[in-house]
Amino acid sequence: MTRPLREPLGLKIYRTVSRAGAPVASFALKQRLKAGKEDAGRIGERRGQAGRPRPEGPLVWIHGASVGESLSVIPLVERLKADRPDCNFLVTTGTVTSAKLMQERLPEGAFHQFIPLDHPDYVEAFLDHWRPDAALFVESEFWPNLILAARRRATFMGLVNGRVSPRSFEDWRRQPNAIKFILSSFDLIIAQDPQNAERLSALSGRSIETYGNLKYAAPALPGDEAALEALKTQIGDRRRWLAASTHPGEEDSVLKAAKILNAVFPRLLTIVTPRHPGRGEEVAALCAEHDLTCARRSKNEAITPETKVYIADTLGELGLFYRLCDVSFVGGSLVDKGGHNPLEPARLGAAILHGPHVFNFVETYREMRRTGGAALTRNEREIASAATRLFSDAKTRAAMTDAARKAAEAGAERILGEVCGKIEPALPSETAH
Repeated sequence: MTRPLREPLGLKIYRTVSRAGAPVASFALKQRLKAGKEDAGRIGERRGQAGRPRPEGPLVWIHGASVGESLSVIPLVERLKADRPDCNFLVTTGTVTSAKLMQERLPEGAFHQFIPLDHPDYVEAFLDHWRPDAALFVESEFWPNLILAARRRATFMGLVNGRVSPRSFEDWRRQPNAIKFILSSFDLIIAQDPQNAERLSALSGRSIETYGNLKYAAPALPGDEAALEALKTQIGDRRRWLAASTHPGEEDSVLKAAKILNAVFPRLLTIVTPRHPGRGEEVAALCAEHDLTCARRSKNEAITPETKVYIADTLGELGLFYRLCDVSFVGGSLVDKGGHNPLEPARLGAAILHGPHVFNFVETYREMRRTGGAALTRNEREIASAATRLFSDAKTRAAMTDAARKAAEAGAERILGEVCGKIEPALPSETAH
């Protein structure tokens, strides 16, 4: 592989400015800590201070930014660990929720740390301690200091399940030398679908392979059984549906759909899980505008017979609500956010509705619609119409959930096999170490 001979000026400026920005980085961490977005007991890890000793032997470092990426990492780690038991696996993420998931789900021989902020001193401290032999980045975290420093240390660098959103693609096209230099750090790049392969190829100047979305192989989202039973007891035999991971501009359409549905199913309960739980009060105000009685989970408010909308404004409980509802609208798709992962509800028995903006998962949604596992709904009327049909026809609902589940399972083994087949020959050996 041919790498650019010189680091672009823009990257040099970025690295210089970021080095001088230690007070800003420190302030940002303090603000995130106040907002509950950092783990106070592990805040040192965000500054590159290790939370445990480095194990002996070869170390493979895998980074997935947040919950979605980290969940797709788990089957990858399990497969690589089974095939290469001599390797240790360090998994890094940047969110509190993903850290909790990793601690609960990573196999023996793998462990979690928070990723340091992209400050040169933090990055160097992190790499000095862990000394990774190989590094795998999942999806789209292109932090220059982190990637370029890792390239100098690791003998192998891979980008797996690579993704560049259309918006990020346009941004990077304005800095072509910088992104080409960053991407040249990777010995291997595997995209998650043909669209992302094309974008990554255009930015890197290389031919990019794709075997499918690694998220097909991710385990189902967790859900607390006791909490699930408690909710079922409160709701009773009422019909319910879920609007999952919604963004500003979507709840208004969801609540309008709820009012249409309530005219047909008077006891219907609509459950809304805002993508950002801090928007619970905002969603509650919208409910009031639509004259819909609501209860908020973050305030431990009970679901009563009068409750029309339940706002699940908490972190890490989406799997609970996908288990609770067999009809789910997946948000981020009525507005231009690119949609959220339909594989999560598919694994948990939900018939899937979505809006038109799904560029983050184009191939996944297309395949699900082709097999009858998902339906496109463009507005509140279409959402209400599709949900009415699913509520009224158990056979159609069962067929749709079954098709979604099969679509989620079909490619998992093939994708894992192909991706691991490319990675494993490049992993360090015990003797080499």
